[in-house]
Amino acid sequence: MRRVLLPLHISDEAAPPGAVARRFSGLSMGTSWTVHLLDNATPGRAGSADLQQGLQQQLDLVVAQMSHWSDDSDLGRFNRAEAGSWHSLPAAFCEVLGFAMHVAHASSGAYDPCAGALVNLWGFGPRQRYDQPGFQSPTPETVAFLLSQQGRRRLELDLPARRVRQPGGLLLDLSAIAKGYGVDRLARYLDSQGIRHYLVEVGGELRGAGSKPDGQPWWVMLEQVDSMAATISHPPEMLLALHGLSVATSGDYRRFFQDEDDGARFSHTIDPRNGMPISNQLASVTVVHAECMAADAWSTALTVLGPEAGLALAEEQGLAARFLQRDGDGLRETLSSQMLAMLDE
Repeated sequence: MRRVLLPLHISDEAAPPGAVARRFSGLSMGTSWTVHLLDNATPGRAGSADLQQGLQQQLDLVVAQMSHWSDDSDLGRFNRAEAGSWHSLPAAFCEVLGFAMHVAHASSGAYDPCAGALVNLWGFGPRQRYDQPGFQSPTPETVAFLLSQQGRRRLELDLPARRVRQPGGLLLDLSAIAKGYGVDRLARYLDSQGIRHYLVEVGGELRGAGSKPDGQPWWVMLEQVDSMAATISHPPEMLLALHGLSVATSGDYRRFFQDEDDGARFSHTIDPRNGMPISNQLASVTVVHAECMAADAWSTALTVLGPEAGLALAEEQGLAARFLQRDGDGLRETLSSQMLAMLDE
């Protein structure tokens, strides 16, 4: 059995007569991106080569400003900057960091873009990774020391002036929001080109607008957990009409490692409040939102908070969220009231 999620607001703008479906793709942020769109070859519209270049440039900008994998990015330079120094931020970087700090405050630190040092410590950063020879998970003493250091390193963000202060040793990591923002940038670019019907995807995060040539919305299936594990009992599949909406999923099954000594499983999602990988039995959280940047960041925050506190925050923020919690040999599903309102029954 499949269930269907429908947007609460539907545009009556139909696909243009004679529109042709076109596909564009490329690589960015260590993953792939894909754009499906409808084009009716309006005079003055950019050609395929120009559209491909324009789309790629949107993601190149995100990497140049916000990549924690590149020492030459604006973020990389900030992370290495002297204590007490102020830095002007490009508009996109400032927009993303500002929203990230908003989610950090609203989630009481369950999501924190300033937790890059903790992410690195657990081997999920660009160096000394968990999948490289010689890596060892940190001791509780090392984690506690780093947490004590972070407590004295407060980020100062001056949004009106678009500048930020490096307190010394603070490492920003925007990986839990940058892909979503990249999706939004692709969508904005298509809008600027007069393209109103499209499906955008970057590394599994999606945003859709308008409809397909047959008038149907862009149907996508919400991400399943442990889809290859036949012994896991799943809730029924859920299809989403991605019409004027974005969707992002955070899960403990995407990246993790197991300790060689005791077999303990460590997720790549770190709780910045205690410095440890999450262990709250949440397998995944999916958030549906108008902006993919928001869906991306909120799905991470809700995952860290866990099923009860996460659901409470989703209700408080009016978020459409789906929680999948490990329960014995199966998965237990919980939907926020906003997600339930989208369910077509």
